[in-house]
Amino acid sequence: MGKTKPSIDNDKLRISSEILRALCHPLRMKILQFIDQNENINVNKIYNTLKLEQSITSQHLRILRNAGIVTTEREGKFIYYHIEYDKLGDVMFYVRKFLEEERKMQEAKG
Repeated sequence: MGKTKPSIDNDKLRISSEILRALCHPLRMKILQFIDQNENINVNKIYNTLKLEQSITSQHLRILRNAGIVTTEREGKFIYYHIEYDKLGDVMFYVRKFLEEERKMQEAKG
C-alpha cells in the first residue's frame, strides 16, 4: 500500500510564518498584551504608558499592522488599535496542522 503524502497549504503556512516573525519580538508582544488588556487603545496611550519613544512604538505597530495582527480605526485625530484574534487563531491552526503532518511523516519513515 502506497504512502499518501500529506498536503500542506504553503501559502497559508508562509503567511503564518510571517505573522510568527512579527510576534517574535519581546517589545511587540508587550504592545500586544497592552492592547489586549485595553481592547481599544490609541498610540499615544501605548507609548506613554509603556514608556516608549513614539517612533519606536509606531515602527512596531506598523510591523504588527502589516502582518495583519492589529487593525486600526480612526476617530478624529486619534488612531485606535485592535487585535485581530481570528488571524491569530488561524496562525495557530495552520502551524499545528503543519507540525502534525511533519510528525506523521516522521512516524511513517521510521
